Amino acid sequence: MHSIAERHKIILETLNKNGFVKITDIAQELGVTTVTIRKDIKILADKGLLYKVHGSARATNPHVSDTKFNIKHTVNIDKKNKIAAYMASMVENNDSLIISSGSTAYTVATHLMQNATLQNIKVVTAFLKVAVLLCESNAFQVVQLGGPVSPTALSTHSSECWGKFDFICNKFILGVDGIDVEAGISTSTIEEARLTQRMIEHSTKTIVVADSSKFGVRGFGRICGFDDIDMLITDSGAPKQMIQMIEDAGVEVIIVD
Repeated sequence: MHSIAERHKIILETLNKNGFVKITDIAQELGVTTVTIRKDIKILADKGLLYKVHGSARATNPHVSDTKFNIKHTVNIDKKNKIAAYMASMVENNDSLIISSGSTAYTVATHLMQNATLQNIKVVTAFLKVAVLLCESNAFQVVQLGGPVSPTALSTHSSECWGKFDFICNKFILGVDGIDVEAGISTSTIEEARLTQRMIEHSTKTIVVADSSKFGVRGFGRICGFDDIDMLITDSGAPKQMIQMIEDAGVEVIIVD
């Protein structure tokens, strides 16, 4: 039988290793009840050593706010560039793309602009910066979705966008705000989540591009579960246990460094 101190040590070590702790899993591992582990997690949370959420615990508050693009774009630049370069290498002549809003998706667009061999690429986007950037090249035929513009995301996210989505594209390049075991794939606003759901429905292949800082994080608007995406491109900092869960859901995971 483990002492309280031993249980707390194991909980924190598991949290440090995996980025999260599921109450049912740790209770089974230690041979105690879930009630006992919930009490342990509450004690650790009261000490500021972890953040308790329903059914699990995280190292920090997993809930993210709607952050301006110009701030997001300065974070984890090296990781985003490697992820974006890999995604851009997958784009072929005559592809039809949907590109979401977000700093990683925009970085993909910058890499696409560097490929002088691309021709006849159709792009549908709500993201103003992506539309303006790609319009500089004759290789891209850009469709900018309409509606009111979000000053934070610099994109259009209202029902005027997603209610009339009549395109079918073979690749959807999706930047996200959160990837979480329980919450799935999420973004910071309901409006963007709804638009993204429509984009998934109208895409042959949905590819999430997200650096490791997005793991264990939850946005306000839930987009979908792991089984609704086809591929995830991320970096080696992503928690291995979460990667395994995502692969178990049938998602192809690409780790770039």
